[in-house]
Amino acid sequence: MSGALAALVVVLIVVVFFVLLAFATGFRVINEYERGVVLRLGRLIDVKGPGPRLIIPFGIDRMIKVDLRTVVHEVPAQDVITSDNVTVRVTAVVFFRVVDARDSFVKVRDYMGTISKTAQTTLRSILGQSTLDELLSRRDKVNAELQAVIDEQTEPWGVKVTAVEVKDVDLPQSMQRAMALQAEAEREKRAKVIRAQGELQAAQTLADAATVIASQPATLQLRYLQTLSEIGADQNTTVVFPLPLDLIEPFFKLRAGAGSGNGHVKVAMPAEDLVGAGEPEAGPEG
Repeated sequence: MSGALAALVVVLIVVVFFVLLAFATGFRVINEYERGVVLRLGRLIDVKGPGPRLIIPFGIDRMIKVDLRTVVHEVPAQDVITSDNVTVRVTAVVFFRVVDARDSFVKVRDYMGTISKTAQTTLRSILGQSTLDELLSRRDKVNAELQAVIDEQTEPWGVKVTAVEVKDVDLPQSMQRAMALQAEAEREKRAKVIRAQGELQAAQTLADAATVIASQPATLQLRYLQTLSEIGADQNTTVVFPLPLDLIEPFFKLRAGAGSGNGHVKVAMPAEDLVGAGEPEAGPEG
């Protein structure tokens, strides 16, 4: 009787051991950002969502977790020859995520490595069709084209490429010097154009001022006096300037008018003329 009881205890211990082993090997916890692809004897039967899950243990069922979070993959540097025959070294970054765990596991062996190789070949192909100026100045267009091409190739694998960004463009030293010279020449050209436009506007303004002065002669006299006032602001400066006749001409006219009112006209003559007028003319000799 005691032998049967001992055998029963051994059987219970073995059963409990196998139950615990089955629970330990068949119990899975799937995180919120994961999906579990379940294979039963090599056949895909289901895709499990987040939470605790039980599968048939002992190798009958096999669960592979697939991460659904966005992955940032840096494409290795690629030597690219642009359409205008300039060799550049380009690095890019690809943003993608799995949208269908079933296809990403069944239809492609290693979707991350495959996307990396696809990005490298697409990068060389697309940038080889663009010029250097487009690559440097229209990078948004190049990024959008890269994203569209790579996403079209990875869509059957259940992977969505959300963005592709050209990270860095390394130019040869000779090209950098040429671009520096080009930029300097462009700045010089812009400076000369601005200077010429300034001279044109100044000349136009002076022409307008000359037109106003020609219509109003007194404006020139006022401007002359204003210039004298500005020059004489410094007390230590002695300024010698000619007196324009236009300034005293009104006084002559006023004096002439006053003389005509008295019935007499006074004419100022130089002293040499007065002396010459008082001497008789000399007649011929003999």
